[in-house]
Amino acid sequence: MEEGALVAFNSAVDAVECAISLQEELARDQEELPSGERIVLRIGINLADVVIEGDDLLGDGVYVAARLEASAEPGGICIADAVHRQLGGKCRTAFLDGGEISLKNIARPVHVWHSGIRQ
Repeated sequence: MEEGALVAFNSAVDAVECAISLQEELARDQEELPSGERIVLRIGINLADVVIEGDDLLGDGVYVAARLEASAEPGGICIADAVHRQLGGKCRTAFLDGGEISLKNIARPVHVWHSGIRQ
């Protein structure tokens, strides 16, 4: 079963730090579980304008973030280059350059970075 959540932040640094903490805590809480029983998240983070309609967040920024999530390794984080540029060394985790990738239903390639976090 797949489920997801969408969270908006006012800061790219805050979004990445939250994602790192979430992945680390989830891994730590499940250390003693067999690998087949662990909950493993993939997180995608993008920096772009979104449209708010009632309780919904819409727009290309949201769609790219969803595609980045699908590109993340299990237990990892995939961020857009715009997010990586905002980090400017203010992050406690290194990100590896994933180059430009094509994302489903997104017209232009997106330069991505992957966290070293894995479960």
